[in-house]
Amino acid sequence: MEETPIFPQVATISQSLVRSAITDPDRVIDAAFSAHAPLCRSQEGETVAVAVGSRKIDRLAHVTFRCLRFLEERGFSPFIVPAMGSHGGATPDGQRQVLAGLGITEASMKVPIQADMAARPIDTHACGMEILFSEAALAADYVVVINRIKPHTKFRANIESGLCKMLTVGLGKAAGAQAYHRYAIGHSFGIIESAARQVMNRIRLLFGVALVEDGYGRLARIEIVTPEILIETERSLLKTAASMMGRIPFDPIDVLVVDHIGKDISGIGMDSNVTGRHRDLTGDFCRSPHVRRIFVRDLSPGSDGNANGIGLADFTTRRLVERLDYEKTRLNAVSAVSPEKAALPLFYDCDREALEACLSTCGAKSPETVRLVRIRDTASLEYLQVSRALERQIEDDATLTRLTPWQPISWDAQGNLEPFIP
Repeated sequence: MEETPIFPQVATISQSLVRSAITDPDRVIDAAFSAHAPLCRSQEGETVAVAVGSRKIDRLAHVTFRCLRFLEERGFSPFIVPAMGSHGGATPDGQRQVLAGLGITEASMKVPIQADMAARPIDTHACGMEILFSEAALAADYVVVINRIKPHTKFRANIESGLCKMLTVGLGKAAGAQAYHRYAIGHSFGIIESAARQVMNRIRLLFGVALVEDGYGRLARIEIVTPEILIETERSLLKTAASMMGRIPFDPIDVLVVDHIGKDISGIGMDSNVTGRHRDLTGDFCRSPHVRRIFVRDLSPGSDGNANGIGLADFTTRRLVERLDYEKTRLNAVSAVSPEKAALPLFYDCDREALEACLSTCGAKSPETVRLVRIRDTASLEYLQVSRALERQIEDDATLTRLTPWQPISWDAQGNLEPFIP
């Protein structure tokens, strides 16, 4: 007697995302800095702390390198300060390693990296929170911040993830990051914008470098922003970033398979703007798409063992559990006041067992009706593997193209999913 199939047929598809990448990024990057030259000059070799975060951003290393050279050409003496809160295990060496994974080292950037974790109060917020700021950055004559503008995974506001967040949470180092997350529970993350205003009144911010990526994760905008227009500009760029962000084109979804999560991809491992799922004391919410079960297969190579965000999954694998760095994951989750995001879901020895568990717990679905979607990670949404129940929608949507025939799911000898991206 033949075994009744439990897995659906699948195919790989592509979707057309917003394509707005800069066609000549080197020229545009250099032009952006050159346009700012008349406003930026040092006669005495003044020092500049250039703040860089932990996210994998298109051309981040190149933008940072050009920023450093621009500052040197204008007579400044720049150095790099990691602006990533508690990431990298909240240690100087750990944060240096995070930067190295992004191509940013003392050798490649030709400047020192001052990764000391010390921070001290520079002001008090109206909510009663001490505003902490990196001592290494405070010791400099000026500060520059470089970051991507995008919707945040944790909250909605006029200012979300970007320059203001780097000035506050990132440069607050581990202690500051924890303070913002603690106070946000009672006061919302709107405190970031007002705290950023206070920070800019207490430090000498030379400028910010605002980056925006298109739907394919390519650099689409770079703007050099002076302090007096920073908040206004960031508000505008957030709307631009949101309009270009890649999304999963199906809703609802019975099973979402995510090949990799990691801190280099999203602060919570997998972007809730993509998965639709979030758990937090600041407010649990479910956005589109509405997903019944999430299966996370592994950590990204750039996660450095930090599995923060695995608590948003329903199932995972033993290999992910064995690769996670407990101390880094614990520290990050507690600092972000989100221990629930580090909670381990049920885990299985192989993908086949985990996917079977997903299918058996997502409702009365058959292989023909289950709506399954697989992605590489939440920052890579051009290619998806989907089940045949989505065939009609694919045929009716001009932005979707089926690339392979419908066929049974492919497993390797260990019972793990085969790669699906062409």
